[in-house]
Amino acid sequence: MDWQGKTAFITGGVSGIGFGIARAFAEAGIRLILSYRNEAYREEAESWFVKNELELPRFVKLDVTDRARFAEVAAEVGKVHILVNNAGVSVFGPTAEASYADYDWIMGVNFGGVVNGLVSFIPGMKAHGEGGHIVNVASMAAYLSGPQAGIYTASKFAVRGLTESLRYNMAPFGIGVSLMCPGLTRTNAWDSALRRPDGFAASGFKPADKGELEQFGTAFDLGMDPLEVGRKTLAGMTENRGLILTHPEFAEDFEEIYKTSLDALPKEPIPEGRIHIEKLRREANRAAASGKVIGLDDLT
Repeated sequence: MDWQGKTAFITGGVSGIGFGIARAFAEAGIRLILSYRNEAYREEAESWFVKNELELPRFVKLDVTDRARFAEVAAEVGKVHILVNNAGVSVFGPTAEASYADYDWIMGVNFGGVVNGLVSFIPGMKAHGEGGHIVNVASMAAYLSGPQAGIYTASKFAVRGLTESLRYNMAPFGIGVSLMCPGLTRTNAWDSALRRPDGFAASGFKPADKGELEQFGTAFDLGMDPLEVGRKTLAGMTENRGLILTHPEFAEDFEEIYKTSLDALPKEPIPEGRIHIEKLRREANRAAASGKVIGLDDLT
């Protein structure tokens, strides 16, 4: 699809990866609507567009967990061809010590924010009939787990599963769906714990230590330029790839996942009935990816 002159809505589009995607889209002639929460970040983003003599985006203030506001925004902004669900928080701590507040905050933003974007914008994207694309930004944590990122990882696994399934559902409408999983990127994502909302203050994790987080943030200084991530996202979207991986350094991890998964399968005969059902599932998935609407009767 030629994206020139199309309109994109990007959550968290004024800083970090969201701003990298916004700049890449602007270079391609895509018109922008960017959501934000931090006024200083919005001003910095606006200055960049002015400096580079590019069309100014429309900025809308939005907390992605606010469903009512999300619905208002979707109604206000008009026709949207590209939806990028990017906004998220990076909060870490031992999963076994997590409180309900930790789960509610992290899952509410990282997964709930994606859900709210989809529910708010998909009806309009289907109704205008001009096709388009949805990019759900996850993380390599959608594949790789670790001891300090249990809830964060759960949220990204959830986004991955939702996105892979949604791709089948949107194909009949000419709307592509991509899961974008960036690796280490040069952003300020490390400081999310310092911006925890009061309503989720009852954390099971130890209080955030600014010095410790700043030290952790030095790793992000080694990350990929967000604009490069944005350009790779645009390329993957243009090719209608279901999975967009921006960083090349994870081959060893994927090889281990593949081997571990295969080794975990029991080595035993499989009943013909079960083989038949799985064959139907695979055929239905391929048909759905090509644009066919699949019902339950296609699976038996």
